[in-house]
Amino acid sequence: MIGDNRDRTEGPMTLALRGRVVCASHDLDDGVVTIDGERIVGVHDVAEWAGEHPDSPLPEFAGALLPGLVDIHVHGGGGHGFDTVDTAQARAAAHHHARHGSTSVVASVVTGPAEQMVAQVATLRELADAGDIAGIHAEGPYLSAARCGAQDPRHLRDPDPDLTERLLDAGGRHLRVMTLAPELAGYAAAAQRLSERGVAVALGHTDADHARFRAALRPDGHAGLVTHLGNGMPPLHHRASGPVAAALVAAARGTAVIELICDSAHIDAGFAALAFATAPNAVALVSDAMRATGEPDGRYRLGPREVTVRDGIARLPDGCLAGSTATLLECLRWTVRAADVPLRAAVEAATAVPARAVGLAQVGDLRTGAYADLVIVDDNLHSRGVLRHGRWLT
Repeated sequence: MIGDNRDRTEGPMTLALRGRVVCASHDLDDGVVTIDGERIVGVHDVAEWAGEHPDSPLPEFAGALLPGLVDIHVHGGGGHGFDTVDTAQARAAAHHHARHGSTSVVASVVTGPAEQMVAQVATLRELADAGDIAGIHAEGPYLSAARCGAQDPRHLRDPDPDLTERLLDAGGRHLRVMTLAPELAGYAAAAQRLSERGVAVALGHTDADHARFRAALRPDGHAGLVTHLGNGMPPLHHRASGPVAAALVAAARGTAVIELICDSAHIDAGFAALAFATAPNAVALVSDAMRATGEPDGRYRLGPREVTVRDGIARLPDGCLAGSTATLLECLRWTVRAADVPLRAAVEAATAVPARAVGLAQVGDLRTGAYADLVIVDDNLHSRGVLRHGRWLT
């Protein structure tokens, strides 16, 4: 049938959803997205749709129709983490974010003992094979001890060819991103090997100066992604511009994508506005959410480290931030409301840009042939419904 069919007992269906369509391909004040099974089969202006369906009543205006959000840096949620060898726990974390609008997540593991990281990546590969997650991100262990943030410094190391191969083999085609510090010995060989295997090389948790960081970015280097800009790196200074300036310039030139954690704790609204003004088509919003997301304040773990959440902010005992407790939809809302970023730019930063950065071709946009992943939001950008692969989740 054509209409807003919310029968959760059924599988994929045929339906038409009407609302303001906001995505990379379209910005329609009043449009209709038509879905058949798990795919989008059409996106039209409402008048065009009505002309093609003269015998069908117009669907009710539902709100703003956004692509399902694509979170390429997320550690857990709903009391569950991706830093585990328990597939049920990892699946529960993925489902928590899917129900809150992030229909595609790249599950992130943090630095830990080598054997543990390999086992965690292998576990996540099972979830990726099953379609529960869109891929895997190894945040570590090749990171700077000086800028480790919540990463466990006991397990940091210079790039090791054997461990790199083991992680690649464990993740298979689903290892989509690895974050490295470019100043470490062995970085160049590791970055080249990752690129050869189709893994997006991300720069982060680094103490590199401007010149070294810039040299590691495309077109001279292999890196095309910057992990949570402004966090885990030297701050921007007018006499020592460091990684932040190098990343912003590369993003403005179209050779890099910069992650931002827009949760109100990791960066302020002015920094977010600066990044969008500099490179509006190269910002990827990420949640960096950990297992406390959606849970009350208290004690949690991020990898091997103990974390305390107070007033919704996760910190190590020394006060260092330890991931966020925000969903990507909450980050999107803050970006629009606090940083005054236009809705379409913010939506692209939470959908098409991250999808493109890690090679996810069938998600992140509302276009014919793409997966029927969609979030309906109200005027305040709160969720009214989430559709994944043509099935209602909420």
